[in-house]
Amino acid sequence: MKKILVPTDFSASAANAVNFAVQSAKTLPIDVTIIHVFDEADSMYTDYMGVNKEYKAALKQDLRDKLDLLRLSILEAEGIAVKTKLIAGGITDAIMQEAKEEQTDLIVMGTFGANGILKKITGSKTAAVIGNSSIPVLAIPYEYEWKKPQRFLLATNHFEKEPKLLNFLFELAALYIADVKVAVYTDEQRDSAFTMVEHSHDAASFERMLKERYHESAIETTHLYGENFGETLQHHITRQQIDILVMITYQRSLISRVFHPSITKQMSYITSVPLLVLPAGPANEHPSN
Repeated sequence: MKKILVPTDFSASAANAVNFAVQSAKTLPIDVTIIHVFDEADSMYTDYMGVNKEYKAALKQDLRDKLDLLRLSILEAEGIAVKTKLIAGGITDAIMQEAKEEQTDLIVMGTFGANGILKKITGSKTAAVIGNSSIPVLAIPYEYEWKKPQRFLLATNHFEKEPKLLNFLFELAALYIADVKVAVYTDEQRDSAFTMVEHSHDAASFERMLKERYHESAIETTHLYGENFGETLQHHITRQQIDILVMITYQRSLISRVFHPSITKQMSYITSVPLLVLPAGPANEHPSN
């Protein structure tokens, strides 16, 4: 990982994401770029009402000044040189385009991780990026306080073996000198007894494969049981002092998205620790991720 992209709307939630990237840059050899997206669509009403172009130009200059002030304050307070950039366009599309052009390795975004109106306003932006990004996204909860990650938790029922996915996780964990744990979930109400047995067997095989491939003896796989995935996982995260939750998303059809809401997006709203989302390819068999 060499490049991190951090979108900001200058909110406290976005500031938390910026701080995570900056603190990481103190120990990791990474470049941090902070961007603000000026959504042209938001100014259509003022254009319609006859507000002149000078107003829009003044607004953009104000945003550039804010970015410059943020860059200088980070340099002065943390000793880290970051790049800043103002981009015009739709938020999600602009972030994706910038990440592609800059060959970004990771997008870091803030999320309120709460219910109600805050989730709808801020969490939806991060969730939209998660749902559309072809590169990893790290969602930082609003109330999260920075600490150097020591334990990553990969939550999966699919036992992925794709090197492209797993290599990124283990290389990132190695940069932080952190351990990787695995959690497998079985729904006590919806899953059959056969599924429970199958999950236990596959979890043990998955652990052996990871230990052999990555030579990490600290890898442990835990089989979780519960009636609510989010609550069960959160309890495990707290009990095991997990620092970063890792989930894998799959591209799905519109119909599948409507009838099977993304569990990963839901976790971006409620997680108490940063959520690292690793995008995979299409998945016909796993509609819930």
